[in-house]
Amino acid sequence: MKLLSLLCSLGTVCAACCALSLPLHAAQPRPIPRADTTLTRLPSETLAALRRANVPESALSVLVRPAAGDGPARLRHRADASINPASVMKLVTTYAAMDLLGPDFTWSTRFATDGVLDKGTLRGNLYIRGGGDPKLVLERLQTAFQELQTQGVVVVLGDLVLDHSAFELVPRDPGAFDGEALRPYNASPDALLVNFKSVILKFSPDEAAGVARVSSEPPLAGLAIDTTLPLARGGCGDWRSAIAARFDDVNAIRFEGRYPQSCGDKLWPVAYQDPESYAARALEGLWRSGGGALTGRVRTGTTPPGARLLHEARSLPLSDIIADVNQWSNNVMAQQVFLTLGQLAPAQVDAMTVPRGRLTPVRPGRFERSRDILSRWWSTTFGIRHTAPVMDNGSGLSREERITPDALVELLRHAARHPQGSQFVGSLSVAGVNGTAARLGRSPNSPLHGNAWLKTGTLRDVTGIAGYVNAASGQLYAMVAFINHPNASAARPALDALVEWTARLQD
Repeated sequence: MKLLSLLCSLGTVCAACCALSLPLHAAQPRPIPRADTTLTRLPSETLAALRRANVPESALSVLVRPAAGDGPARLRHRADASINPASVMKLVTTYAAMDLLGPDFTWSTRFATDGVLDKGTLRGNLYIRGGGDPKLVLERLQTAFQELQTQGVVVVLGDLVLDHSAFELVPRDPGAFDGEALRPYNASPDALLVNFKSVILKFSPDEAAGVARVSSEPPLAGLAIDTTLPLARGGCGDWRSAIAARFDDVNAIRFEGRYPQSCGDKLWPVAYQDPESYAARALEGLWRSGGGALTGRVRTGTTPPGARLLHEARSLPLSDIIADVNQWSNNVMAQQVFLTLGQLAPAQVDAMTVPRGRLTPVRPGRFERSRDILSRWWSTTFGIRHTAPVMDNGSGLSREERITPDALVELLRHAARHPQGSQFVGSLSVAGVNGTAARLGRSPNSPLHGNAWLKTGTLRDVTGIAGYVNAASGQLYAMVAFINHPNASAARPALDALVEWTARLQD
């Protein structure tokens, strides 16, 4: 029986997830006999891959155990070691959110005023209070602005006041982690997180004019971007270096190089060089480009208690958000979810009489509060038998976070029997189909194709993989494997071999 077929038969998996349950291809590698399996010896394919990468066995931690029941582990190697999990830590954050907030939980961005409307003119300030929405992208903001203009808010005779108070955060250097401040994955969380604080640059060659045309979105107020740069002959290669972009001026993006004509159209997402002013620039730019007028300035502030609500923009449901987080390993979205957990009160989590999945944020989110709430949730959910993870920002983009394979497998087993567990399973990348695990089992002939639901993780010196694998026997396994070593990236084939080994298990 297939993995999702098993869950579907139990009535715990959504229809969309069940639709992913594809039949196994008849032509498969020879299954591994049970007699050849031990609990401690690593499979030969994994050992060979470790040797090729010059990584010792002691750098690998593995646990493969049935996802249901009390059956023994099929493979255990350093499963009690506390290791850095990289982005696999997102499984802890997203499952805790699913359990505490529920799959239908949404965030709210509120538009309010302290003024009065008079024939298309708002005589007063327009307040935008962020609620921590992890995916407040341009299209949704444009829709919100259109709704305001439909209500008659076209000219604002006052200020546009941006309220970030739902999260209380210490300013941080976006390049502090790895020196790559312009990488979108290093974007910092924000209660009013607009479009991931990113600018999308589009380059299109115009051969007749001898230039590449440059366009960008969103329109950022006060930011000048070169609209053309000369074309160059030759291969595309490292075209980003070839254009010699300059981001040293917060009011301009300049290009001092040439764009290779052979590249064709290209998109380049970059984190805006002054992230603290991004929301103000983007919201003013969007408001004005959509036909709105503003006589005052854009500033940070808090919404006064008596402000009148004009419009409330609800986010996508949590189930959709965690699919983005887990399938595409979105760091800032994971941190938004983690900070939302910190908005819960300790008493809400400690009180086992409070129904899970219906808790409501009641205070500003802080990372230290999130770590406390996660620790309390872990204690009430798993007790003291499994070592609680060490959390930092909840995304895995950290050198501090730690977890044991024992603890993570127990979380996966708990999720498999959760009433809303199907939403969590459905958020994972499907081997050979989508997300970061699409590279595994690409061939329909592979035993992995459509048969493994996984989260991958990579940092310098760290690689990992965890999730569910449906074996040839029909048994559903929870599997976790990590490598912490300077050559970890070269040893990823060892983890891939472990996933395939699990898929070939036959009882």
